[in-house]
This record gives sequence, structure tokens and C-alpha cells, in this order.
Amino acid sequence: MSALTAVAIDAAAQRIAGVVHRTPVMTSESLDRLLADRIPKGSKPAPKLYFKCENFQKAGSFKARGAANAVAKTLATSDVSGFVTHSSGNHGQALAFAAARFNKPCTVVVPSNAPKAKVSAIAAYGAEIVSVEPTITARKGTCHELAEKRNLAIVDPHDDWDVMEGQGTIAIEMFEQIDGLDAVVLAVGGGGLLGGVAQWFSERHPEVAVFAVEPEGKDLRKSVKAGTRLWDSGAPVDTIADGIRVLPIGEKCFEVVKTLPESAVLTVNDSDIASAWRLIHERLKLVIEPTGAVPLAAVLKYSDVFANFSNIGLVLCGGNVDFVDPLRSK
Repeated sequence: MSALTAVAIDAAAQRIAGVVHRTPVMTSESLDRLLADRIPKGSKPAPKLYFKCENFQKAGSFKARGAANAVAKTLATSDVSGFVTHSSGNHGQALAFAAARFNKPCTVVVPSNAPKAKVSAIAAYGAEIVSVEPTITARKGTCHELAEKRNLAIVDPHDDWDVMEGQGTIAIEMFEQIDGLDAVVLAVGGGGLLGGVAQWFSERHPEVAVFAVEPEGKDLRKSVKAGTRLWDSGAPVDTIADGIRVLPIGEKCFEVVKTLPESAVLTVNDSDIASAWRLIHERLKLVIEPTGAVPLAAVLKYSDVFANFSNIGLVLCGGNVDFVDPLRSK
């Protein structure tokens, strides 16, 4: 049985209120029409899409929620000198932000292939950067070494109950903000966001379907079908969606994720993601990272799956992307 509960997620929402933003939800009639055109005409109105803009969140992604909750809970019960984590960018920024908010130092172990914009942003919050090979083994091993030497608390990017509680607060806001919400679609990497959101809806509003969208090569569906984690600590997934390159779902996260039906796991490729990314840029006029486009990529690719829903919430998970200076081409 999972140690994660809706009660704990509700408490996290109260704990981090005022530390993180209650992000807005945006709509697009143009994207609604695009989806409607892909669904056979019938007596039921076509679904409407609602975009939860975590790209407007503190530190640029939903990760601020989990980091803030973890830091606040740790400091309430432990005398630590600071915090450490491993991250490809977004969680690192989030923990650096949260640690600074509570006047504690932060160290972030970063894979050597992390986007420059994200690494620079981590440093801008005052965190120390430690670069390692881009493998889970190297990242986690370095974290544990630093934690032991410096009396630092490790805040895992996803496989941490406190982090999942914080991420799950998105579910509360979406249900309050979207009338008649009956489906939620989100990208899945390590599983922290999926775990928190799925747990809250399963307890509070099980009528809302939760869909997990994975990049091609992750094979989450196989593990869900088997009811056990089938990955080892292999190389990251090769995808433009850098926020979900991590291959395995965390052990704690999988306790929740394995309860999803196999049909709730959808797979998209880089071409799907790139097309959706461009649509969000052109139609919603929003700056998001490729991972933020993954839910829309799935809705458009599997339009038949979503045809019978009415109000679909999509999590735009972050907006931390490298800026391309147009003057450099001159």
C-alpha cells in the first residue's frame, strides 16, 4: 500500500501556499477545433482542452511544489545543514529556489548533457553545481556522498513521498479551476507528478481519468501490465523532451503508478512532441519546454481515446528552455 494519501496532499497544499503560485488555466478555441476535426461527428459535443500553466510556476516548472513541500517538512523535524539533489534542470532549479526561500544552501548534481538554460538558472538561485556522467547511478551516488560528508538532506527529483505530495497539489487546483473536469493528461518521467496527481484523484474524485504520456523507448506500459518495474538503471531515453529522459519510474512512485490501467499509458515520439510544441507556441503564444507539449501530442495522436471526454486538463509542466538569440545569426 502506498504511503502517499490525499490527506497528505491536501496538507501539502496548505503548507506551500504563499511559497508557490496557484497557476492559471488557459484555453484555445483553435486547438479545440483541431481536436474536434480529428473526432468523428456525433451527438456528443467535442471535448474542450484546458491547459494548466505550470510554465508560470516559481522556478519555471511544477517541480517547485514538491521541492517546497520537502524542504518545509524536513526543516520542521530535522537539523540539516542544507539540501542536495540530482537533476537535469527543473528539479534542481526548484530545490535551489526552495532552499533559498528557507535560507539554506543547496547543491545540485547535474548530468553533463543538461540544457544550459536550466543549469544557469540553478546557479542563479545560488546553488552549487556538480557535474557528473548522465546516468542515474552516477547522479544518485554523488548525491549520497555529498549528503554524508556535509550533513545535507537528499530531496530526490521524484521518488520521495514529500515531493509527490507537493506535485499532487496540481490536482487540487485543476479540479477547482476546470468545471466538469473528467480527464487529466500529463507527461511522465520519474513518476513524481503522475504519482501525486493520480493518488489524489483516485481518492477524492475517481471519476476523473488520469493519463500518463511517455516518450517512445520508456516502455512504461509493459511495467504497468506486469505490475512490477521492469527497468534497470540503463541509459536515459533518447528524446527531445529532456525533462522526461529518465528511464525508470521510481520505486515509491511505481506503488501508485502500477494501479493505473494499462490503457492509461500513451506513447508519443519526437515528431509528435515537436508538432505539439509548435502548436502551443503558435496558438497559445506560450513559452514551454518540449516536455510541456507531451500531453497535447498524446491527445492529438490518440484523439479516439479522448473522444468521449468533455473537459480535458493538460499539464504544461514547465517553461525552462534555452533562448535562441536572433542577433547571433547576423
